[in-house]
Formats: sequence, structure tokens, C-alpha cells
Amino acid sequence: MEFPDLGKHCSEKTCRQLDFLPLECDACKQGFCKDHFTCAAHKCPFAFRKGVQVPVCPLCNSPIPVKTGAVPDVVVGEHMDGACKHHPGKKKEKIFTYRCSKEGCRRKEMLRVACAECRGSFCIQHRHPQDHGCTRGGPAASTAGCSAARDSEPGPSGASREGPGGWLARRFRWRVKR
Repeated sequence: MEFPDLGKHCSEKTCRQLDFLPLECDACKQGFCKDHFTCAAHKCPFAFRKGVQVPVCPLCNSPIPVKTGAVPDVVVGEHMDGACKHHPGKKKEKIFTYRCSKEGCRRKEMLRVACAECRGSFCIQHRHPQDHGCTRGGPAASTAGCSAARDSEPGPSGASREGPGGWLARRFRWRVKR
């Protein structure tokens, strides 16, 4: 025999066949031939480890630990009666909680969309200062959105006065980040 260390004998006492591609049992970690690698075929003493299942509560979707020998249905029922986070009589959490501050608008949003000038919470339709008639940021911008005469926000001509945090610098930083 040229390769005495090649292959492995089946760990089943009645077989002991030399197998060049032995299969390992997941439970007992011993090598077996193709006929005896299943837990049932070699009567694995650690087969109870493989069939472990953890029941999940149908109401709160949390795993429920079950002790050995206990009936899973009974344990899940006890959990639902006592320690379950979800109660059938309890109202569900509201997803759309942020109501628009624009007068006459009744829309709600999932996330808070705040105006940078007046700090009000608005819906997507009224999120811009000119859309909700913002009064705190100075004169409202035109509907086209270009107000060159506005003192609070100088355009490209006033970029040299603002220094490193100017309009032009902000514009180029935005382009680089993309």
C-alpha cells in the first residue's frame, strides 16, 4: 500500500470499512462511510442535539425558551397569557406622527421635516419656506426660487465677501461630496 494514511475507517463497529471520502456526523463528530453517516444509521447518542427547535410567539415574534421535556404548545400559551409584549387590546403604534404645521393642512409624516428658519414641522409638500409662507427668515423668496436682491443670501457676486464658508465654496463642496 503506497498511501497508508489515506482514507479513514468507518466508526461504526459492525462496518469498519476503509473509506477514502469519509463523512462526518454533525452531532458526534465521528467519521462514517456513506451507509452509516446519518444519525439513525449509526444510532448516534448525541442525535437529540440536532432536532432542537425554538418556538416563536405568533403575536410578538420573539423566541420562547422551552425546557427539555416540556410541551412547546403549553409554554407558548403561557407566554401569550403572561409575558407577551403584544396585547390584543393594546393599540398599535402610530407610524405617521408628525403633523404639518401649515394652516389648513392635515397631512402627517413618518419623519420630522423641520424648516431651518422657523423650526416648524411640515409635510413634504410644505417643507420649503416659500411653500408654507415662512415669516422668520426675512422676506419670502419668489416662486421661481431665484431672488438675487435678497440680502440674507448673496449669490455668486457676493461670494468673495463671505470667505471660505461662502455660497461658491458651499456649492463646490456639495459637488465634490456626490
